Amino acid sequence: MSIIILAIRSTLFAITFYGLSVFWILAAIPAGLYGQRAMLPFVRSWGWMHRLACQWILGQRVVIIGELPQEPMLYIFKHESMFETIDLLCLFPEPVIAAKQELLDIPGWGWIARRHGVIPLERKAGAKAMRQLQRKAKEAVTSGRPICLFPEGTRVPHGECPSLRSGFAGLYQLLKLPVVPVAIDTGRLSPRNGFLKRPGVITYKVGEIVPPGLPRDEAEAIVHAAINALNTCDCLTGNGAR
Repeated sequence: MSIIILAIRSTLFAITFYGLSVFWILAAIPAGLYGQRAMLPFVRSWGWMHRLACQWILGQRVVIIGELPQEPMLYIFKHESMFETIDLLCLFPEPVIAAKQELLDIPGWGWIARRHGVIPLERKAGAKAMRQLQRKAKEAVTSGRPICLFPEGTRVPHGECPSLRSGFAGLYQLLKLPVVPVAIDTGRLSPRNGFLKRPGVITYKVGEIVPPGLPRDEAEAIVHAAINALNTCDCLTGNGAR
C-alpha cells in the first residue's frame, strides 16, 4: 500500500477517532456525576468506537489466540502502541488499568479515567507510587474487577524485549493472584510515536496462567517470555525487574 494512501487513511482515522472522542467525553462527564455505574456504558462504547474505527478505516483486525479469562486476575500485557490501552475496554467489561499520571492530567478525559478506576502511576514518585498502586489494586480485587498492567512502563518498538519494572513483582507478591500474561504485536501496524498506521491483523496471544506464590525471579521469567511470544528477540535473557 502506498504512503499516500496510508497517510490519507491515518489522517481520516485521527479526525474520526479524536473528533468523536470529544462527544463521548462530553456525554460521560455528566453521567459520571451520578456514579461510576452510570458512566460505564459511555466508557465501553468509546472503546468499541476506537476498535471499529481501526477496523473500518485502517483495516486492522483483531485476533485472539487462546482463551482470555474474565475473572479478577492480574493481566500483564505487552505494550507497543496506544491501541491496547483503549482496546482493553473491549476485552473486559470493567478493567482496572494502571496508566501513567500524564494521561490522567488531560482535561475531561483524566477525570473520567479516574472515575472509571484507572490507577495513576507517577514515575518519579517511587515508593509512594507503588503504595498507591497496591492500595488501588486491592480495592479492585475486592470489587471483583480484573487488573491490567503494562509492566514495561512505556510503549516499546515491536521486536524489543525490555526487562519488567518492579511494579509487577510488587503486585504479584502483594495480591497473590493468578497472572495472565498476554503478548501483542500492535507495533507492527501502529508504531510507537508514528502517525502512519498500516492495515493487517493485530494478534493477542494469551499465555498460560501463572499461579500465585512462585519465587519472584521465576514468575518474572515466565511472564517476560510470555508477553514477548510474538517478538523475534531473545526473551529468555535480561528478564529481571528494573
